[in-house]
Amino acid sequence: MDVTVEVEGDRPADELRSLRAWLTAEQGLRGRVRLAESPPAPGTLGGVVEALTVALGPGGVATAMATVLITWIRRRTGKVSVKVTRADGASFEFSAPQINAMSSAEIRAVTAELSRALDGHAEGTSGDAS
Repeated sequence: MDVTVEVEGDRPADELRSLRAWLTAEQGLRGRVRLAESPPAPGTLGGVVEALTVALGPGGVATAMATVLITWIRRRTGKVSVKVTRADGASFEFSAPQINAMSSAEIRAVTAELSRALDGHAEGTSGDAS
């Protein structure tokens, strides 16, 4: 199953590239992460990065993605937020301020919940997952 990852913030394309680097640094995710770009506007040299597409599969890939995603967002400052959408339309949203305000136990619980959700074992939300 593929999931789509979108980032909102001051520099979403830069943040998506940063997140892609974090995800592809994880051995289990190498070769599974693609940048999704819009077609180039007339007169421009390239498209705009809009999202990441991650191909999930068996073998702990969802757990690896959830762990990297939560770790990455904990390193962000400002009003950065991430929305992960499964192929069935279920979505999960997190923001840096929300995650950074959590205790270690809460972060572990959110990471586990996201992992289950990416595996298709939890319902999505249209609001923050916490």
